[in-house]
Amino acid sequence: MKIKLDALNKIFRPNPYAKMINRDGRLELDEKNAWHSYLRDPYHLMLHISWLGFFAAVTLVCALINVLFAVFYLLGDDCLAGAKAGSFTDAYFFSVQTLASIGYGAISPKTLYANIIVSIEAVTSLLAIAMVTGLAFARFTKPKARVIFSDVAVISPYNDLPTLAFRAANERRNLIVEAHIKVDFAIDQITREGELTRRFYELPLLRQRTSSFNLAWTVRHVIDENSPLYGLTPTMLEQGHAGIIVSLVGIDETVAYTINARKNYSAQEILWNCRFVDMLTVAENGDRYLDYQHFHSVLPIG
Repeated sequence: MKIKLDALNKIFRPNPYAKMINRDGRLELDEKNAWHSYLRDPYHLMLHISWLGFFAAVTLVCALINVLFAVFYLLGDDCLAGAKAGSFTDAYFFSVQTLASIGYGAISPKTLYANIIVSIEAVTSLLAIAMVTGLAFARFTKPKARVIFSDVAVISPYNDLPTLAFRAANERRNLIVEAHIKVDFAIDQITREGELTRRFYELPLLRQRTSSFNLAWTVRHVIDENSPLYGLTPTMLEQGHAGIIVSLVGIDETVAYTINARKNYSAQEILWNCRFVDMLTVAENGDRYLDYQHFHSVLPIG
């Protein structure tokens, strides 16, 4: 019994250690957002798993509830009219009909005990339907941002100053109102006491917010004497497992929901002495076009 309890504890008790793995130069939590990490939080588990997993979990729970009530009916010693005495199959499918409020009428309770069990199952059915409906609605209405970021960030001159830049675009072609973007720079550092620590610095941007974000947005941070990136080299960024953490928050105008989008750039995804290919094209009549085929394209400077 102790061995079984230890095995259950390993499943339902969170790991006391958080393992950071180096994935392509980017430090990430091992098994981050894995479905089994939500076992101790059923609500978030049902929101996190895929739709196939959601339907499988609902089906499994309903089957177990019906098995439980079928056993209760069998304990009543032939308490169901129209069912074979001691038949688990008849008791199970009568429970299915009761839980789903179908009621074909072929099988019905004939004793006080059976009616009490039916009453309990009816209340269980109401609660189960309400919970499944609420979970399905929460999954449908969970806001999802359709924002893409450029595959890489670049460092190149902008107005004669070295500047970190990357691109963002709204795939839905509607408006994201009051879009606000925040960029942090993370790097491993050794304190004066010799302690390894992960430091985070917020990077000031040339434009940190926009009232209407519906096309493309090139986000820039000038690397001057006040910048945490000042004086750093590509080698220093790689040795420090440096990364750029981007967070965009705004309100989707169509559904009036707050949406969030995130992007991380590792040191290997920051290209030095490169610039983005210009996406803007001006026609002869003055119309302007954005060519999204060049959204991720970069060119070396030299």
